[in-house]
Amino acid sequence: MDGKIDGKIVAITGASSGIGEATALLLAGRGARLVLGARRSERLADLVTRIEQAGGTAVQTRTDVARRDDLHALVTLAVERFGRLDVLISNAGAGTISPLDDLRVDEWDHMVDVNIKGVLHGIAAALPVFRAQGTGHFITTASTAAFRVMPAMAVYACTKVAVRAVYEGLRQEAGNSLRVTTVSPGMISTGFAEASTNQRVRAEITEARDRMAIPPEAIAQAIAFAVEQPATVDVNEIVVRPTAQS
Repeated sequence: MDGKIDGKIVAITGASSGIGEATALLLAGRGARLVLGARRSERLADLVTRIEQAGGTAVQTRTDVARRDDLHALVTLAVERFGRLDVLISNAGAGTISPLDDLRVDEWDHMVDVNIKGVLHGIAAALPVFRAQGTGHFITTASTAAFRVMPAMAVYACTKVAVRAVYEGLRQEAGNSLRVTTVSPGMISTGFAEASTNQRVRAEITEARDRMAIPPEAIAQAIAFAVEQPATVDVNEIVVRPTAQS
């Protein structure tokens, strides 16, 4: 499987929509066998049906990345069903952004639980499997917010900076048999704006999205590029943003 996607076992969190859904469809079309996780079970079931009708292979389990046991269940499903796990794509994320003055502390906690702890839970679940196999690939979707902090995005950006730091540390500890990739999307045409409970912020994000966002398939292509490289090639960071995004 060196340098190919066909036949690889790939687990994806946040797979029910947006970047996760686009990545699942692209990788399935290139022959990957998928283990899909998200909180919305009905959307996952529909995605599995679409993949199978197109001739692909996928299984699914309800996964809340804030729950450590859910990540272990996702990885265990991959190993039990397919005998191994080649790639874990930690894509689930929360973007309930708002100005700090709003003091939406519960939303801050939620972003920390999903964006940081969720990634750590994925590492905890998959790292022992990858070590035992002697091979494996961690991929996460961070954000251009990890490089540039904007008003109303302080906590969200904090979580994405943390993810880049964790993955850089993981890369350095991984050794010569595991691969580690961080993909940082810019403005993508997804439902990200709807997560904000601040009406002004939601309107601003929606306007920017409608004006310049690129499709989630652009990020799926970047993820596929990292996956399909030979085992000796580790694509560590990819930033993908609209040409119009400053």
